Amino acid sequence: MRPALIMAILDREFRSTRSGHHTPVMLWGPPGVGKSQMVAQTAARYSVPMIDIRLSQMEPTDLRGIPFRVGDVVEWAIPAMLPDASRHGPEGILFLDEITSAAPTVSAAAYQLILDRRLGEYTVPEGWTIFAAGNRQGDRGVTFSMPAPLANRFSHFEVDTHLDDWVAWAYGAGIDERVIAFLRFRPELLFDFDPAHNPVAFPSPRSWEFAHRGLQKFQDNPDLLLGALQACVGPAAGIELKAFIDNLDNLPDIDAIIAGNPGPVPKETDLQYAVASALVGRAIRAKDKADETKVFGHILEYASKFPQREMGVMLVSDMQRAVGERLFAVPQFQQWAKSIADIMLFDTWKPARSAAR
Repeated sequence: MRPALIMAILDREFRSTRSGHHTPVMLWGPPGVGKSQMVAQTAARYSVPMIDIRLSQMEPTDLRGIPFRVGDVVEWAIPAMLPDASRHGPEGILFLDEITSAAPTVSAAAYQLILDRRLGEYTVPEGWTIFAAGNRQGDRGVTFSMPAPLANRFSHFEVDTHLDDWVAWAYGAGIDERVIAFLRFRPELLFDFDPAHNPVAFPSPRSWEFAHRGLQKFQDNPDLLLGALQACVGPAAGIELKAFIDNLDNLPDIDAIIAGNPGPVPKETDLQYAVASALVGRAIRAKDKADETKVFGHILEYASKFPQREMGVMLVSDMQRAVGERLFAVPQFQQWAKSIADIMLFDTWKPARSAAR
């Protein structure tokens, strides 16, 4: 399932806890696709704490607590890491990460916590949501087969990668526009992991964020930049990204485009992706500024100049996701929309025709 839909599910599950309809959620997927980050983003959206418990690093007693004698009976000291309304707040997310890497004895200790929201005398506060995540057995991670009793305590969702969702996140997170442009140009490299070869560094949504950081640190030192990029996304992808960045010396004058004085659209496809990503970045920076409408209008005018109109559609779609529906009120939008109406109608009609068959 694509990340945008997973985020909608996590959002709904968090809110459903308030009405007593929450079901614990298990996210499955290979390393680096953003499972943990999506849970953290849900917590950040509602400004609630997230308690991240790595079951793979625990013993059964770490969850159950330590027994101590009180008179003639034995009681259990509740672990301080478990959610407590008085210390952590009435609402939050209990996140059981790397759950498939936990030893079977530890997963068994979590059964009651996940389904009954209890563990001995301890009770999970009513406003707290339970999410979990783990790798699949074929992903070459340290994994155990999830026991059926534990699996039956979750609703299960498999996280896929999706370029449009990643691009929308990347613009919001301030990822370098050169990285975004490169992945628009080479979308198959968003995630390229072959567990049979068990690579150390490989392209993934997480490692492309590392490549962004590498660019900020080493872009002023060409001797170090290639090695830094390869260390993040692997040897082949690192070389391709470096070559792509080197070719951006031929990029059109972005300031001139924003000012309404564009030159010709570059003929090279990689440069077209680069200029489109750069213009989306400028639109984001112009949002809520005095010249917002002017900047948006000039970008829309440039979007109509691409020889392949699909490139302009990609540019405007990314811009709309980044700045919102205010783009529709810009005078140039209607003109641009009319120029690509036949493309949009064809894309809408084609699935219906296939369904009729």
